[in-house]
Amino acid sequence: MATVTRAHLEQRLALAKRCSREANIAGVKAAAVATIASAVPTLASVRMLPWAKANINPTGQALIICTAAGMAYFVAADKKILSLARRHSFENAPEHLKNTSFQGAGRPHPAFFRP
Repeated sequence: MATVTRAHLEQRLALAKRCSREANIAGVKAAAVATIASAVPTLASVRMLPWAKANINPTGQALIICTAAGMAYFVAADKKILSLARRHSFENAPEHLKNTSFQGAGRPHPAFFRP
């Protein structure tokens, strides 16, 4: 059984903190874009459309805008976390698994791929 050193754990903790910070920044950027993208049509439709003017109060407008921003935040942060995890998983993989390039039809397939 391999022992884990304190330095290794601190390195992993620093990597996790950096990844969560990057994911947070990506989520905030996406939320800002989604806020603008949903606020403009929401506020414009409330001013111009009679149905929206009659049925969507300021609380409803805020709910529409915040829902879009919240969803964008979590989708973007989750995508960033998954891409960083995939990248770090690939970096820690053995060398024989890292060669994922397609070599073309001239290269013979391994025995378990042959018909």
